[in-house]
Amino acid sequence: MKTIKLTLMLLFVSVTAFANVSPQEKEALIALYNATNGKDWNTTWNLEENESSWYGVTIENNKVVGIDLSFNNLEGRLPNEIGNLVHLQCFSVFKNSLSGNLPQSISKLKELKHLNLGLNKMEGQLPKEIGSLDKLEMLQLFMNRFSGEIPSEIGNLKNLKTLELYANSFTGSIPSEIGGLNNLKELLLSSNELSGKIPSEIKNLNQLEKLNLFDNKLFGALPSAIGSLTNLEELIISDNLLYGSIPKEIAQLTNLKVLMLNNNSFKGNLAAIGKVLPNIQQFEYLNLDGSSGVLVTTDDDDDDN
Repeated sequence: MKTIKLTLMLLFVSVTAFANVSPQEKEALIALYNATNGKDWNTTWNLEENESSWYGVTIENNKVVGIDLSFNNLEGRLPNEIGNLVHLQCFSVFKNSLSGNLPQSISKLKELKHLNLGLNKMEGQLPKEIGSLDKLEMLQLFMNRFSGEIPSEIGNLKNLKTLELYANSFTGSIPSEIGGLNNLKELLLSSNELSGKIPSEIKNLNQLEKLNLFDNKLFGALPSAIGSLTNLEELIISDNLLYGSIPKEIAQLTNLKVLMLNNNSFKGNLAAIGKVLPNIQQFEYLNLDGSSGVLVTTDDDDDDN
């Protein structure tokens, strides 16, 4: 009897260890391998072996739920078949040499929570379909070559906690729909070509801890709505075309540790701001003309509440 139980147990372990995913998912994995020069990956896959042994692939209950091929020398484009990995929760290809557009089929990944394509060479516009990934918590597309406007549909990602789009070539204004991302903790849009004013809807991001907008072409006054972000620890808006007086509401940001206002055209006694922020650790405020900008009422140009 013990022998039979042991045999059944070993059989169960064997079946579990070498469980097969659906043909559609396996085909999608192989398409990813072929489209990104899999034979030259730093750690490659043996396609003759069961997919459960393939590096960076996480399988649960015969479903592919995770792919992490970061730092693995992937080259080429993401294939459309990636959309067939419908159970995928985490997809990371950080720090590779991927190029081309983000395929629209990404919209089929309804279970996706973490998407990291950072530090590649991907380009083109973000498909508006990305707004259908309503379980997404982390969207990291930084340091690529994406261009065009940030789609307003990004405001549909209500579970998003981290949005990292910095170091691309995005243009246009920051969509006001971003104000609907009530769970957002990090909004990093620096080093793009964004223009227009900082939207007043930003006041709704009451969980926000980091707001990085430096090195863009943003203009106008800093909205008084910034004072609503009482959890903010880092505010970096340097190297833009911002002007006017700093709103007195900035004194409400008592958790602020990093504040960088430099290389804009703000006016007033900017140095005084540091004295009303009890936790400030890093503060830069010099304007382009070398002047240092009294904590005064909001400039007339700021009509946002």
